[in-house]
Amino acid sequence: MTLRFTIAICIALLVLPVIPALAANTDARVVVPSRDIARGEIISESDLTLGTAQASQIRSGTITSIADLSGMQARRYLRAGELVLATDVRRPIVITKGETVTMTFDAPGISLTATGRALSEGGIGETVTVLNPVSYRQVMATVTGPGTVRADGAMPLNANPVRTAQMQNN
Repeated sequence: MTLRFTIAICIALLVLPVIPALAANTDARVVVPSRDIARGEIISESDLTLGTAQASQIRSGTITSIADLSGMQARRYLRAGELVLATDVRRPIVITKGETVTMTFDAPGISLTATGRALSEGGIGETVTVLNPVSYRQVMATVTGPGTVRADGAMPLNANPVRTAQMQNN
């Protein structure tokens, strides 16, 4: 029995170094731009094509589905045929910093609407900070569309209102 065990160990030691080399030569399907895409440009399905890349070239966050990339906005210049990482794209910005937005808050039996000023930018589904001009409190809100956000909770970001120079002079 020990002879069989010794032979099995020797075979395993000979085969183990070959396994990573075999895995590194496998190809994986990835999505790549079919043309150069400028920073800030919205990516459409016609801008994309399926390609293959060696598994050793694929990093964590590499996009492998056209649906995951279509409709996104390029954060940097994307070259045709190169791999695209999730950090290279974002949802298109629909709320810009300083923009007046309509803020809604829904609770069981009540729905409140107010205007606010966006203190950060964001795309649909992203969280932005909104200043309530009446109370001067900052509220975290989720972008629901162009110019509209949904307040995530009743608690403001800070307990103390933001004081402006205009308020201090009064």
